[in-house]
Amino acid sequence: MNFKLYPLFSILFFSLLSSNSYALFGGSNNNEKRALLESEKNTINIFKENVKSVVNVSNIKNIRRGGFFSGYEEMEVPSGQGSGFVWDNDGHIVTNFHVVQGGDSFLISFHKDSKQYKAKFVGGEPKKDIAVLKLIEKPKNLIPLKVGSSKDLQVGQKALAIGNPFGLDHTITSGIISALGRRIKGYAGVTIQGMIQTDCSINPGNSGGPLLDSQGQLIGVNTMIFSASGSSAGVGFAVPVGTVKSIVPQLIKNGKVTRPGLGIGLLEDHVKLYFGIEEGIVIKTVLDDGPAKKAGLKGMGRDRSGRYIFGDIILKVAGKKVNTFDDIYQVLEDFKVGDRVEIEYLRDGKTQKVKLNLGAL
Repeated sequence: MNFKLYPLFSILFFSLLSSNSYALFGGSNNNEKRALLESEKNTINIFKENVKSVVNVSNIKNIRRGGFFSGYEEMEVPSGQGSGFVWDNDGHIVTNFHVVQGGDSFLISFHKDSKQYKAKFVGGEPKKDIAVLKLIEKPKNLIPLKVGSSKDLQVGQKALAIGNPFGLDHTITSGIISALGRRIKGYAGVTIQGMIQTDCSINPGNSGGPLLDSQGQLIGVNTMIFSASGSSAGVGFAVPVGTVKSIVPQLIKNGKVTRPGLGIGLLEDHVKLYFGIEEGIVIKTVLDDGPAKKAGLKGMGRDRSGRYIFGDIILKVAGKKVNTFDDIYQVLEDFKVGDRVEIEYLRDGKTQKVKLNLGAL
């Protein structure tokens, strides 16, 4: 089969002829620099100003290879890559928890810097998919990202993502905020409230990278996508910066997030449904010296024949119905340690109420 190439040649020839003729009659020539649109200038400036604050995060695992006769050798093996960004001048790096989970050590790469810098794990909050690393050795110029606000965001405003999709270092994509306040089940199986939906192209490797506004300020941390193929389908989600600002300082200070809780263990949902319990959450265990124990709530036990008997079934917390772990997690997110809340529960077929002070988890 013969292929003809002349149409392309013809188009190019005509294009060159047309542009040269235009120049002869006083128009701009090919050597004249094309004027950039204001939106293009904005994107270019945001990339230039923030790319040095965005990093590539490599998750390294230690494995042992060999045998009984040949001896064992410990090796460092890369297990995954993601993105992150500089939080402060002390060298703290913020990323997603799922990017660093299971890693024994971490390597951080900066834009146009051939050196890889070692980092250590500081702390993480799986339920919000946020983690903090700290550089063991810092580059000469460490530039923290400008932290904005997610409080006054509007659907339709410009959004930009910088990260390392598929390992392609420091890539920028732009789009808009498609929706706000999304409730998306996160990495730890718990719903993350207030997620930002964006149509910025986000792919594997973007996880942990920043979502920026048109001022170049951090408004979210790119975390997940909805996709049938695993690649960008224009539906990405970012943890809002308001959540990040409440979690990161705690992780830096304590290595963990202190949350309020009742001091109970819950019966698994599938077991609860097996016994036909559709409403409320069944208390499986009550922690010693915990708020629930002090308030007189009871967990599961056994009768004289060894059969399990149900304990109390919590129906409402602070006036809100709870049927799953996710429900109670979301309700308690509005409180802090020490707050007093009312618990409505079922015991021996009778509804009862008690108030308790939330403890620290």
